[in-house]
Amino acid sequence: MKRFDSVVTWAKLVKRDVYAVWLAARDPRTPLIAKYLALAVAAYAVSPIDLIPDFIPVFGYLDDLIIIPLGLLLVIRLMPQDLMLEFRQKADQQELRPVSVMAAVVIISLWIMCLAFVVYVSFWRK
Repeated sequence: MKRFDSVVTWAKLVKRDVYAVWLAARDPRTPLIAKYLALAVAAYAVSPIDLIPDFIPVFGYLDDLIIIPLGLLLVIRLMPQDLMLEFRQKADQQELRPVSVMAAVVIISLWIMCLAFVVYVSFWRK
C-alpha cells in the first residue's frame, strides 16, 4: 500500500508541475526557450487527445509515463528556480485546470495526415 501512495503522490506532483509549466509559458519573465518548451509540454499534457491513444497496449501509456515527465524535467531545468517555485505555489492554490483544445486539433490533424498518407501509399501509388 505504501508503494501505491508514493505513485499517487508522484502523479499529483506531475499534475501540479504541468499546471505550473502552463503558468510559466504565459509569463513574460520566463526565458524564451523555456517558454516555448513549456507551452508545448503543457499543451500536450492537457490535451484531451493523446498522440498515442491509450487503448493501444503498452505504447498508449508511454506518453503519460515518459514523454510528459521528461518534458517537465527539461522545462524545470531551464527555468530559474525562484520563478519555478512561484509557479508551483500558484498551481497549488488554483482549482481550475486548463484544457488545450489547440493541442487536440494539432494531434487530430497529425492523425488525419498519417491516415491520408497510408491511404495514398496503399491505393494510388500502384
